[in-house]
Amino acid sequence: MSIILTTINTRIRRDLLLCKRLGRIAERNVSCTSGRRAQESDGGEGVLRKRLKDTAETLIIGGGCVGVSLAYHLAKLGQKDVVLLEKSELTAGSTWHAAGLTTYYHPGINLKKIHYYSIKLYEQLEAETGQAVGFHQPGSIRIASSASRLDEMKYQMTRTHWHPTPQFLIPPEKVQELCPLLNMDKVLAGLYTPGDGHIDPYSLTMALAAGARMYGAHLYNPAPVTGLLPTPDGKWDVQTPHGTIRANRVVNTAGFWAREVGQMIGLDHPTIPVHHQYVVTATVPEVKALKKELPVIRDLEGSYYLRQERDGLLFGPYEKQEKMVLQDSWVTDGVPPGFGKELFESDLDRIMDHVEMAMEMVPVLKHADIINIVSGPITYTPDLLPMIGPHQGVQNYWTAIGFGYGIIHAGGVGKFLGDWIMSGEPPYDLIECDPNRYSKWTTVPYMCAKARESYGFNNVVGYPKEERFAGRPTCRVSGVYQLLKEKCSMGFHTGWEQPHYFHKPGDDVGYRPSFKRTNWFGPVGRECRLVMEKVGVIDLSPFGKFIVKGKDSHKLLDRLFANTMPKVGLTNISHMLTPRGRVYAELTITQLAPGEFMLITGSGSELHDLRWMERERCDGRYDVDISNVTDDIGVLGVAGPSSRRVLQKLTSEDMSDGAFRFLQCKSIELAGISLRAIRISYTGELGWELYMDMSKMATVYQAIMEAGQEEGIDNFGTYAMASLRLEKGFRGWGAEMNCDTNPLEAGLDYFIKLNKPADFIGKQALLEIKSQGLTRKLSYLTMDTDDVDPEGNETIWHSGKVVGNTTSGAYSYTTQQSIAFGYLPTHLATIGQKVEVELLGRKYPATVVQEPLVQTEPTRTRLQRKARGGA
Repeated sequence: MSIILTTINTRIRRDLLLCKRLGRIAERNVSCTSGRRAQESDGGEGVLRKRLKDTAETLIIGGGCVGVSLAYHLAKLGQKDVVLLEKSELTAGSTWHAAGLTTYYHPGINLKKIHYYSIKLYEQLEAETGQAVGFHQPGSIRIASSASRLDEMKYQMTRTHWHPTPQFLIPPEKVQELCPLLNMDKVLAGLYTPGDGHIDPYSLTMALAAGARMYGAHLYNPAPVTGLLPTPDGKWDVQTPHGTIRANRVVNTAGFWAREVGQMIGLDHPTIPVHHQYVVTATVPEVKALKKELPVIRDLEGSYYLRQERDGLLFGPYEKQEKMVLQDSWVTDGVPPGFGKELFESDLDRIMDHVEMAMEMVPVLKHADIINIVSGPITYTPDLLPMIGPHQGVQNYWTAIGFGYGIIHAGGVGKFLGDWIMSGEPPYDLIECDPNRYSKWTTVPYMCAKARESYGFNNVVGYPKEERFAGRPTCRVSGVYQLLKEKCSMGFHTGWEQPHYFHKPGDDVGYRPSFKRTNWFGPVGRECRLVMEKVGVIDLSPFGKFIVKGKDSHKLLDRLFANTMPKVGLTNISHMLTPRGRVYAELTITQLAPGEFMLITGSGSELHDLRWMERERCDGRYDVDISNVTDDIGVLGVAGPSSRRVLQKLTSEDMSDGAFRFLQCKSIELAGISLRAIRISYTGELGWELYMDMSKMATVYQAIMEAGQEEGIDNFGTYAMASLRLEKGFRGWGAEMNCDTNPLEAGLDYFIKLNKPADFIGKQALLEIKSQGLTRKLSYLTMDTDDVDPEGNETIWHSGKVVGNTTSGAYSYTTQQSIAFGYLPTHLATIGQKVEVELLGRKYPATVVQEPLVQTEPTRTRLQRKARGGA
């Protein structure tokens, strides 16, 4: 066998040496041809055949498939003065050499919508524009050849059933029927997605361009952008060699040039080019003999994709992080001038392990002649997801960049951004792709480490509660990080390290991902009991924190939030809504002094929320200062029945129930440190949040831990907090509420003041929703499970039909059962209703119950007082 394999390897190496020589000749030909075309049509640097427009409503920088798709969609939606500027030729960059794969599949929830729309658009684009797109839809199969991979497929099936995406878990026999060229020795199952396939990227882009022009958009090339200058009224002067265009907004869709475009206005977008290679074979007789096209194969353990290319095969691997190559010189030195339709030198040694695995899975490859190997740049962000939407801190500057899979994203992203630009709000929640999830903590070394990890982990099993460790920690560590890091399992939250759970001697420590209960299950239960029975401390420093003050601060916040503003010294929970009445954000608001407010949001929403507030301040011309103090202020949560007694030992402030009421805020001294204390706890138990200078945090923490020894004080993490908040029926933003939900169906009526005088954003839409009545409601479910618990986004069934989805779930250690929130049609959202929740391919009985399962501490205290009064 080794002799045969050596012979095969030698043959492939010989073929690829020939391919390299041919590839270099082809590169020279492409470069010469491209230069000649530009010279013939535009002359040298480029004199455009048509006059550049003076103004634009939206100006798009970059003519790859994503940028052209946005031009097409904006023009089709009716926007006038849509302009696209391309520095050389349409498709130059990553589009022209892409493998063109299209799939409905995505592990993310709403990114499935992006994929779904793209495929439906591509199916009809040729008929609409008259331009052929070369779209093949033979379906695709993701191969499971391990038990954990099979669990992953079951996990993804329940996250897909409540979407329109067609997807099936099929047995080995069906896999072989659909793809007879596979070696079935290791195949346990396949995730089959009919309608998947591949498309010609060049033809797709040209069809979108034809459509864009047909609807009135203006596309210019070669028209490189040489400067971006903001104007006092929030517009942009976009400079080119051919003149300057005044644009109301700019959208950066510049692919691997996106970082350079961002640097024109002082932004360092965390995008980096990665070398990606794929191999094309000559005609393979067994392929040519097939009666229909092979489905696209994704061998996940082998980490490669394979599809039919005419009568041959095309396969592309994702190398491990130690072998993959970053083009990091482009980050520091910029993209070489003139680079556009060129390729990198191929490197067989990097992909040889995957070639051998592909030959084992698809034996006909052993005898195939390789006619080409393509090695080109694709752009990665640290987490592999693109950056889509308006950018915080810069008016009217948007991005659609960082696409590792731009072909399948192009159609859906063009529609998503087009709808957002036209309506003023995102059509659905896509915060995982928010460009504002990154900030100054995203350094070049971090970006490079994460890009390597993301590329190398491209096809690893995707577990719930997944953690990836490259590039960590960043500069974002709290004042107690050094004290806690050896005692716990840290999670990553927008650059921050935050304890998920703490381990004790005898615990099974380390990261043990699983689709079922794993090594953190016991420690989290211990922490829940700690908070319910004694007192626990949690690091909450990753919260986003803003100070809002100024002459118009109250007026601005009344416009932004659906709740009334709290009085001085008090706190409330408030929601920002979109014009359509969707929940854009949830924050706690404290009025510190007349006209001065402290706003707190979740770690993942920091700049997402700040951008929304800054935009409204600008549009409404409010005289308000908004300061982001997230990195300056450390936060400790102290919760549990003994929390008052512990804190009272460290302060002269009266912490009694009568003197320090629920949702009250006071400036106090604790262990000699000045800080702000708010009586609130996301666990639902008696508790306080303590806000202090980050540099004083360790001192305060150590004093609290020392003072609480007699009460049995200890640490707890975010996993325990999540379980406790679900027991209390607390909604979480990003789960029970987001831009896909309105606050009435989410059960947030108490916080929505429709009768307040201020015309808050979304008020009129909510009044209309209320008058029409709800079609679904958030319901509280208990479940009969075994060793698996709901996470959220699972399918809910009733009478054999899909009727809804969970939003979050956990194990309730207090009541000893699995619990979840989920959306159900109103006729099923009644107490006692029986439904089923699908987990790992099995449907578990669930019951709609009255919430909460466990009363909050303030409610218990109020009921006890009432009982005593009645007695």
